[in-house]
Amino acid sequence: MVGEGRQRIDKWLFFSRAVKSRSLAAKLVVAGRVRINRDKAAQASDLVKAGDVLTITLEGRILVWKVLDCGIRRGPADEARLLYEDMSPAPTPRGGAVPDAIPGLREAGSGRPTKRERRQTDRLLRDD
Repeated sequence: MVGEGRQRIDKWLFFSRAVKSRSLAAKLVVAGRVRINRDKAAQASDLVKAGDVLTITLEGRILVWKVLDCGIRRGPADEARLLYEDMSPAPTPRGGAVPDAIPGLREAGSGRPTKRERRQTDRLLRDD
């Protein structure tokens, strides 16, 4: 049966508040979005224990959590944070300028470019 200090991955994800329900946790695991120590978790019944490192892909974010303890219940967020250590990489900044982007040739706030201005910009870019 279940070994001492081990818990099903779907239960653990639910108790740690990574997902809202156990059924969503099971779907996440079956979809291949959860890895236990770099190995894909195949079933919701796969077991985790303290010391395992989970890599979870959620809505474009990658969470890397080290399991510290097995959960007993789905409690408040403060209690859930005691189940894992967050080792996730820093999020990449969004909306930053592309380093090779061509700077605007017009002054900021001067309105939408006219057809003539667009053609002149195109000619300048082609001449390079």
